[in-house]
Amino acid sequence: MNREKYTIDATDKSVGRLATNIASLLRGKNKPEFTPHLDQGAVVEVNNVSELRFTGKKFEQKKYYHYSGYPGGMKEEVLEDVFKKNPDKVLRKAVRNMLPDNKLRKNMIKRLIINS
Repeated sequence: MNREKYTIDATDKSVGRLATNIASLLRGKNKPEFTPHLDQGAVVEVNNVSELRFTGKKFEQKKYYHYSGYPGGMKEEVLEDVFKKNPDKVLRKAVRNMLPDNKLRKNMIKRLIINS
């Protein structure tokens, strides 16, 4: 299977809108022969992720949670801190959550190439 390659410039684009476009390309929903149980998506390369745009007060108020499974093991990070450390992680998390939660998701997310 020959996969198409898309290059997207993330400069001044909203995270959610960009993530939906990337998720549909990774899944292959833009093709007329789309089949939900097959992985026919493309390779997506995203440039300039560090120049993403956030609307409203998300940058200061949005939180990411992680639970270790132990009592008192709930960890939270603010979007601002995560974005300063690793801007790729914000976009990758957004795209990952928009893909279906099944066996195909792991291979789809591997085809997402992010360049800061």
